[in-house]
Parts: sequence; structure tokens; C-alpha cells
Amino acid sequence: MTTLIAITGLGILSLIFEIFDFRKAIIPITIIGLLAILGLTVSEFNSPASFYHNMIVVNKFSVTFSSLFIILTLFLVALSHNFYENHQSKLSDFISIKLFLLAGAVAMVSFGNLAMFFLGIEILSISLYILAASNRTKIKSNEAGMKYFLMGSFASGIILFGICMVYGAMGSFDIYEISDGSLSAELPIWFPIGMTLLTIGMLFKVAAVPFHFWAPDVYEGSPTLTTTLMSTLVKVVAISTLYKLFIDLNLIPSLDNQDLLAPFNLVIAIISILTMIVGNVMALRQVNVKRMLAFSGISHAGFMLMTLFSAHSAGSLLYYASAYSLSGIAAFSVILYVCKNRDNEDIVNFHGLGKTNPVLAAVLTGSLLSMAGIPIFAGFFAKLVLFGQTIQAGYMVIVIFAVISSIISVGYYFKLILAMYTKEPNETRDGKNYLYYAVAVIAITLNIIIGLFPSLVLDLLS
Repeated sequence: MTTLIAITGLGILSLIFEIFDFRKAIIPITIIGLLAILGLTVSEFNSPASFYHNMIVVNKFSVTFSSLFIILTLFLVALSHNFYENHQSKLSDFISIKLFLLAGAVAMVSFGNLAMFFLGIEILSISLYILAASNRTKIKSNEAGMKYFLMGSFASGIILFGICMVYGAMGSFDIYEISDGSLSAELPIWFPIGMTLLTIGMLFKVAAVPFHFWAPDVYEGSPTLTTTLMSTLVKVVAISTLYKLFIDLNLIPSLDNQDLLAPFNLVIAIISILTMIVGNVMALRQVNVKRMLAFSGISHAGFMLMTLFSAHSAGSLLYYASAYSLSGIAAFSVILYVCKNRDNEDIVNFHGLGKTNPVLAAVLTGSLLSMAGIPIFAGFFAKLVLFGQTIQAGYMVIVIFAVISSIISVGYYFKLILAMYTKEPNETRDGKNYLYYAVAVIAITLNIIIGLFPSLVLDLLS
């Protein structure tokens, strides 16, 4: 609860700084504030508590994922310094919106009541609608904002309708009362219908097939920093919230409900397989790097959906989410540097980057190799742990398709790597944007560290 209050207060402080024309202090103070909030959040790791009749529940799951969200927001705020350098009068708006989005993200993994669950989704979604359409001078940004707003509104409506169905069946919004009632032998038909609607709405937020059609266009049209936010923080928030919803409402297979949930889990398994395969196959065709990483993100959502088949996979979900989001931050930091002041993010822009800027080329190579699942990067070990747990849960077929999907992904990741090292540079790149360098190097270094020492993350939720 204190984390939510502190984040919201920091967002308001950012707006107050604009009133007094302290623009130069906004980003440094925000970074210091987020570091303090991170320390405050970590201090609650062994202090479970609930607030306002279980509206907010603080436990190890909420603390670890909230800490990950804060770390990702730190990187995004640092990248804002150079990205918004031509929009100084609006800097406080962009920073505060990101902080309010973070508050929504924390609420989504800390809910103990479906009302708070929906409130968190709406805070996060409204912030994203604004950020996606924030580049008002470009038609693509306006188009991205409108598409995301329309599709997101439909998804939110489906989620709200599902919550109403669950309430009608159980007579409560409290997640623990609903969980106890869901173990009853005779459940009203409205409960499975409501849970199906909730799942469909959340699969849209995750961008899982067949609810993924919005993602490539929105990712490509949005400002690159907003795409970075969607591809890393938002995707991790959505999948962790879906996992929490499933585990709290007894929708993850166990000895007690395995037979009852068999049809439901079969559908989730098919969606997971299709998401991995479709995302990677479509990424092979892309020449726009942002669009390619959008389809790559769809495929990674399919991998993370595999955690829904084991009640003991919270640690592996945290590990995979950390590995993926850190490599995504590193990759987009390089994209922000290379494609600054350009009209597109085509792969041509990356020709010869290995010669003109070997540091950033190495970082981008490392992040792509991590996403592909190559050692020594965390992406390899994350997939290894995930595959092992899925096999133990009895879903060998999904793992086979996941391995095939990983092999396919090597094709488009190496297409970009080869462009950086085998093509001749088409221009010289002057100027040093040191924040891009710092964020890229720190993110990929953290990725390698948790790859070499996976227990640092895995043991947190063991």
C-alpha cells in the first residue's frame, strides 16, 4: 500500500515541478524517488499484509513483481531524458503518466478484490492510450492511439462483464471468498462463463493469438519509447496479473481439479502454441525492427503462458519476465539511438552498426541472443527452467512446439545481427547519447548476471 501511495505522490510531484519550472530536476528526482520506492517495496518482502478489507494484498508475489516493474520504469524514465529533449514543456506530463501507469501495474499484481483488479487495469490502459497517441504530428501515432483505444475498450468491457458474471455467481468481489466458493461441487453456470470472459480480456492485454492483431500496428505507430514500454513493462504486467488471477481462483491444474480443468487447459495450451508459432513466423517477414520485435513479443507471451500449467511456476515466470524485459530494454535502447530523428525503424538503418558503434552493436546482439535462448544469457536458462516445469506438468507437446518456435526465432534475430556486422555502413553516426549507452549496457549486464546466477531470481518465489 505504501508503494502505491509513494508512486502516486511522485507522479504528482513531477507535475508540481513543472508549475515551478524545475524541469531539469524532474528526471533526476524521479530516478532518486523510484530508487527509494524500490527500497521501500523490498523491505516489505517478509511482511505480508492486507489493506482495506483485502482490496490490496502485499505478499512475496506482489513485492517481487512490483520491484521488477519499478526497475523497468527506472530505465524508461532515464531514456526519457534524450527522447523528449525537443518536448521539454511536456516532459512532466510524460514522466507523470509513466508513474501513474506504474501505480496501475502495482495495483494489478497486488489486488485482493476484483474491483481493485479492474481499477489497476484501467489506470494502466488509460495511460497507454495517451502515450500511444502522444506524437500528434504523425498520422501513425494517432492511428496507433485510436486502434489501441478501441480494442482496449472492448477488452476492458469484456473483463468488466466477466467480473459481473463472477459476482453474480459468488456474491462477492473478494478474491479469497471467490476462491473458496470455486471449490464447491455445484457452481452456477455464470462462474465459468465469467472466468472465460476474464481470460479472454486478459489474453488481449497479453497480445496472445488470436487476440494479437492490434499489437504490430500499435507497436509500429507509437513513439519508440512507448513501444519500449508496451513491449517490456506492460507485457510483463499483463502476464503476471493473468497468472495471479489463475492461481488465486484455482484455475491452475492441481491434484484436486486436474480433471475438471482439462478442457479449459487444453484451450490455453492451444493458444500458447499458436502464439509462439504465429508470432515467430510473422516476425520472419518483417523489415521494420519495431514491428519485428512486436511479433517477437507475441511469441514470448506464448512462452510465458506455459507457466499457467503449474501451480509452482511463479519463480520461473518472474525469471522469464526479468530475462525478457531486460533484453527488451537493452534492444530498444539501441533502436532509440540508431533511429533517432528518422521516419522509420527499417533494418537498413542498422547496416554496419558493428563498425560504426561496436558497443551498441554488441549490446543489441546480446539482447537478441537472449531472446533467442542462447547461453550465457538469461533467456536460455529461463526457457530451460520453463520447459522442465512444463514437462513435469505433463505437457510435452507444448515444449516440442516451443523448441521449434525457438529455432524459427533464430532466423529473424540473426537477420538483424548479420545486417550489423556484414553490411557496409550507410552513414556515420556522430554524437554520444550517454544515457542510451548506460541503460543499454546496464540492462544487458543484469541479463547476463541473472543468467549466470539464476538462483538470484528463482529462489525469491520458491
